[in-house]
Amino acid sequence: MEKEKVIIIGSGPAGLTAAIYTARGQLNPLVITGPQLGGQIALTSEVENYPGVFNPNQVPTGPELVEIMQAQAEHFGARLEYDEVTEVDFSQGSPFTVKTWDKTYQAEAVIITAGASPRKLGVPGEDEFVGRGVSYCGTCDGFFFRGQDVIVVGGGDSAIEEALFLTKFAKSVTIIHRRDSLRAGPQLQKRAFANEKISFIWNSVVEEITGEEKVERVRIRNLQTGEVSEMPIDGVFIFIGHYPNSKFLEGKLAMDEHGYLITDELMRTSVPGVFAAGEIQDPIYKQMGTSVGQGVAAAMQAQKWLSEREA
Repeated sequence: MEKEKVIIIGSGPAGLTAAIYTARGQLNPLVITGPQLGGQIALTSEVENYPGVFNPNQVPTGPELVEIMQAQAEHFGARLEYDEVTEVDFSQGSPFTVKTWDKTYQAEAVIITAGASPRKLGVPGEDEFVGRGVSYCGTCDGFFFRGQDVIVVGGGDSAIEEALFLTKFAKSVTIIHRRDSLRAGPQLQKRAFANEKISFIWNSVVEEITGEEKVERVRIRNLQTGEVSEMPIDGVFIFIGHYPNSKFLEGKLAMDEHGYLITDELMRTSVPGVFAAGEIQDPIYKQMGTSVGQGVAAAMQAQKWLSEREA
């Protein structure tokens, strides 16, 4: 069993930031990357809203930012293990047991940054066109659809909020919802119905996304009549919810009803010595900037917790 001072579970912005801070604190952290190095940001084509990296002539991509953060973390001594955590045991307190597909570790402190994943439609073309017309973040990608026609799939608060945001850029926004009424709050609905750029297709689902190099059209089926139609479109924004990547933590840490880890203002979970940051404990903001800040806080608190134990 390999012994570590700090193990960071996940390698998105929160995890790599926590790695930078704990590495600079001489804790020699081990980052277990999970299935996707960089998390969701690694799937983002261009990043314009992260402070300090703006270049109007060459907008950085998500993978480029991940590469920089990884290099920075490794420069200070963080180590990355390309593996996935399958099981943890926090029941006996520190040192904690962390198991991956390949190894078993003991860690004096653990920082969980395993993130969240957008719920997918599960239709042909969805995965193929991610970053080429399919998006799960209007705030991240709306700017790239200036003057274009887009659809939003969903009818809850997030879908309507993002649809309203997209009207700042898109020529038209069509909301496709599987029911005949929205689930969003009354004020959001009022704003959406009043916006001349927004239209609705009710009782319908997207069955396929097609195109050549990028999204060009979607196939839509009416759930009441069974009628199938094709709609030319430039972008597909999917907002049918997120789910935290916390299944391996069930019964190990306190969670809310949706599976998000419960943390206090110091990023502490329900088990002393186990901290969490990023979207696995943040169902509200879901931004790179907030995840980075939470990663900083979790790392600083982990350092403080370890130093107090050694005193």
